[in-house]
This record gives sequence, C-alpha cells and structure tokens, in this order.
Amino acid sequence: MALAASLVRRGAAAFPDRTAVHVGAASLTFAEVDQRADLIAHHLAARGVGKGTHVGLLVNNGLDSVPMEFAAIKAGIVRVPLNARLSLDEHADMLTGSRTGVIVADATLAGRANELAATIPGLRAIALDDLLAPTAEPVGDPGVALDADDPTLLLYTSGTTGRLKAVVHTQGSYGAICSNILANLIDPQPDSVMLHAASLIHASGTFVLPYWIRGAASAILPGFEPAAFVEAIATYRATEINLVPTMFAMLHDSGALDGADLSSLRKVVYGASPMPRPVLRRSIEAFGPILTQYYGQTEAPLCIAVLDEHAHADEALWGACGMPASDVDLRLLDEDGNDVAPGGIGEIALRAPFRMQGYFEAAELNAQTTTADGWLRTRDLARFDDRGYLHLVDRTSDMIITGGYNVYPREVEDALSSHAAVAECAVVGAPDEKWVEAVTAFVALRPGAAATEDELIEHVRGQIAAHKAPKSVRFVEAVPKSAVGKILRRALREPLWEEAR
Repeated sequence: MALAASLVRRGAAAFPDRTAVHVGAASLTFAEVDQRADLIAHHLAARGVGKGTHVGLLVNNGLDSVPMEFAAIKAGIVRVPLNARLSLDEHADMLTGSRTGVIVADATLAGRANELAATIPGLRAIALDDLLAPTAEPVGDPGVALDADDPTLLLYTSGTTGRLKAVVHTQGSYGAICSNILANLIDPQPDSVMLHAASLIHASGTFVLPYWIRGAASAILPGFEPAAFVEAIATYRATEINLVPTMFAMLHDSGALDGADLSSLRKVVYGASPMPRPVLRRSIEAFGPILTQYYGQTEAPLCIAVLDEHAHADEALWGACGMPASDVDLRLLDEDGNDVAPGGIGEIALRAPFRMQGYFEAAELNAQTTTADGWLRTRDLARFDDRGYLHLVDRTSDMIITGGYNVYPREVEDALSSHAAVAECAVVGAPDEKWVEAVTAFVALRPGAAATEDELIEHVRGQIAAHKAPKSVRFVEAVPKSAVGKILRRALREPLWEEAR
C-alpha cells in the first residue's frame, strides 16, 4: 500500500518542470509546489509542530492550498480542515473535539483564526504567509518516518448520526483514495487539467493527488460562479471538471453555457448528492455524453460505486449510483447483519483499502459502525438491479443533502427553538431543482406570539452556517408526533415529495 507521502514525493521527482497548479494568472511547477511544502514543514517544525500534531486549517482555495496540504502529509502532521462557511462556535467545537492546539490560516481568514485563539485556551494561531518566509539556506524534505497507519487527516462530518464527528484517514487510506480514483473514475494524462471550483477540503481536493502523480495540472478557482467557471474552462483548457448537482442547475439557470467553449473537456464528474433527472438531461445535452457519477462518503471516499459515461447512455440507469468500484467488497445487510436476498433492500456495508481508520475518540460509535468481521456499515439503504448496478433507496436517518452539503435536522431545529416565538418545530428536506433538497421548516408558534418567515430564517443564520438555514418556513398548528412524542418527520416530508411528482 502506497503512503500518501510517497505519492507526493514521486510526483515531485518525476515531473519537476511541469506546471502543477494554476491560480488566476499565477502558476507553480511541481518542483515549486514541493519546495513550498518543504518550507512550510520546516517553519512548522521550528515552532514545535511535527509528526502527530493536530493542525486546524483555515485555508481558502489559493496558490498555497496544495503546498500546505503536501507539507502536512510529508511531515506527518494531522490536518483538521475547517469549512470557512461555518460559524465561530462550530469551528471551536471542531478544534476542541479533535484536540487541536494549532491553527494555520491564510490572510483571508486570519480574523477568524484570531477569534478562535482568543476563545480556546492554549490555541496557537499561525499565519500561512509566515510559513512561507524565505530562509538563509534551502530546506529539504522533512524526512519524517511514516507508516500506513499514521493519521494524516481528521475530516469532520455530521454524517447520519446528527452530531459532529471526525473521520480519521491515514497515510495508507489516503494513498488508497488516490488509487481508487485512478482505477475507477479518471485517467489523467500529462496534458490533463482538472478545474476546481469547490473547496479543496471537500471531495474536490481528493483529485489533486491523482493528477499530481500523473504529471497533470490542477486549476483552482476561489469559488463557484457560473460565468467565471465557464470562462476558466476555456482559459485553462480544462479536460475534466468536478461538480455537485447544484452547480449544474446554476450553470443552466444562469445561461453561462450559452455559446461557451467546452471543446477541451473530456469528462465531467459529479457526485455528493443525487442528480435530479431534468438537470441530468440538460447537462448531457450541454456537455455531451461525457458525464460520470461517483457515490461515496467521507468515511469511504471517493468511489464506492461509479456510473460511467457509457452507463449514462441508458436512461434506465439514471437513478442508479453505479457499479461497485473494482477495489471494494460490498454487501447489503438487513437489520440483523445478514445478507439480504437478491433484489432486496439492505444497508450498504463495505471493505476497502480507502475506508477510514475510524472516528476520532469515538469507541462506541466505531463499534456501531464496524461489524465484528471488519465491514463498514454506511447507513445508506440500497438494492442491486439484475445487472449489478447499485441503486440508493433511502437513508437510515433524516439527514438532508442540500447543495452537496450534509445538514442534520436536529441542529436546525435547535436553532429555531431558541427563538422566543417558537413552540415546536421540525425540519425536513423538500425536493428542489437547484439545491436537490431544500431545508424546509415546519413551525408552530407559541400562543399569542408572532414571527415572520424571514425573521426565523435570519435567526437561524445568526447561530449556524447559512447553508443550514431553512429555505422556507411553513407555519402549522402543531408538529405531528407519535404516541410516545417522537416527531414524525416522514409525515411532513412525504407530502412534499408527492407534490413534486
């Protein structure tokens, strides 16, 4: 099993003079990326930050995103990426929960890093620019001895349990993610360029290393804006792009694709949430028969199953998430942990070299998630069709996927309930052409109290990340509950989906 650090070194040695990263009009060669990574690792070591240290990263997409990542990988530092869209309290919970004592921030996020340092006792904030300061003598590779089981990444996900937890990936599993992508999803050539618009701390970032070891380039945008994204495809002659379904809807609705030069594209990759059929049809018409979908999760990225461009030619398969990846063993289990009958619906369980080591300091959750004989239970329900394609059916939880982000209803309900006018509430996902699922709140007000939809949405935005806030609020007399007082979210959710059919 190749270690992630070994793959970083291989690419640097094989392609020193080739362009590795484009950001705006600037670029870095493989050698320059590697040298910056070594410089960052050197300055961190001088500050006592080395192998095994948990380092929070507040780094937006930019020229030094990849050097920062590679520095941590080669030095054996454990990255704890922080989504810049989250609130101060959410960031603080992540840092304290992961036992992180150091945070590195780029110039755009220095203010948040300083807020966190003032909030969390003992937290040290370091500016990324300071880690790139020139030294009197050139610095070399950090030369840290690493093993396959050494952690390299703690990536937070609310997943399907409704509470934040950190997924641990190791040098071995992160290297295996690279191999998984190359074996099942893409085949970069030396002239390949992948255009990144999503944050590199999410799935988009897992594509960097596969391109790196093939001598191909990554073109990185600060974020997704339809017109700028389409213009960048032509500017960088991008051969592959990676989007979530919400981005496709935004491209179509904006008109940015009208007359666009897409001639360089060889493959369009999408995933993170289900693709609405109308959006998929429009996307194939716009880009041609080059769409490929992956299904995975933070616990087992990136490809548990793949629906390739050939399968997309058959509309009967548009509802499938794909054929199981070549490097995964996959089973469907019933509630007792037994294999379901052929054609039956069961929970996806898998064994694969790219699966997580486990959740950080969560022994009980790890025991619930992993079977006695080592199978990872995903909590996703699925069935196989008679051709062996995997079809997701439902989730074993009420998690909402909106715009490629996971939102758990309880967190939104807690924020809503803190409003003085709210007596009770329930949050579900409603079908939405743009967001795939729109966070939708049902609210019963206290007798004599008043609140508007806009007021409640802004109240939630003030407490948690904006993308978790409801897109709409429906006022009801009471929230439906079971005989024992449990909120019946299904009774609220199902009519919304029936209305959309």
